Amino acid sequence: MYSVEPAAPRGLERLVDRLAGYGAYHRDARNLITHLIGIPMIVVAVAILLSRPTLDLGDVHLNPAMVVAGLAAAWYLGLDLRFGAVMTVLLTAAVVTGDALADRSTGVWLGWGLGLFVVGWIFQAVGHVFEGRKPAFLDDVAGLLIGPLFVVSETAFMIGLRREVAAAIEARVGPLRVRERRRPVRPH
Repeated sequence: MYSVEPAAPRGLERLVDRLAGYGAYHRDARNLITHLIGIPMIVVAVAILLSRPTLDLGDVHLNPAMVVAGLAAAWYLGLDLRFGAVMTVLLTAAVVTGDALADRSTGVWLGWGLGLFVVGWIFQAVGHVFEGRKPAFLDDVAGLLIGPLFVVSETAFMIGLRREVAAAIEARVGPLRVRERRRPVRPH
């Protein structure tokens, strides 16, 4: 007898495929928590570090962070308009933050950029110790783009949004595992 997996909601197959592929590496709730902290730190760090140098085109200045964020936003929007719009706003905030820190001294710029990058990856590593699995991007480099979207989608799922997407992902990879707390046995 064959089991039939529920289909992804119409028009969301690529989104569900990407999030389920990444989500398969992230089923431990503790790993999810570390990713909710670490991934935003890494995204902001990359925006900071890519905010130098700038190319001035008259009144407009352009830096690598703007280009990378623009390309990433276009990719997210192509994958899903609603999550893509949220990602675009968040990437814009990261670029604005990076741009502001790029105007500071080299020590401030590098301190924030490298500090957030290193601490963010420490959170990631701890999460994968909990998970007992290597990071998804080691098998598919696209995981580096999916990670931030995973954080946004999981946050949306936690507050009850996009339930149809959450259900389709869980149908493929199962629910989050929550480690049960062991209660001490008390003598009677």
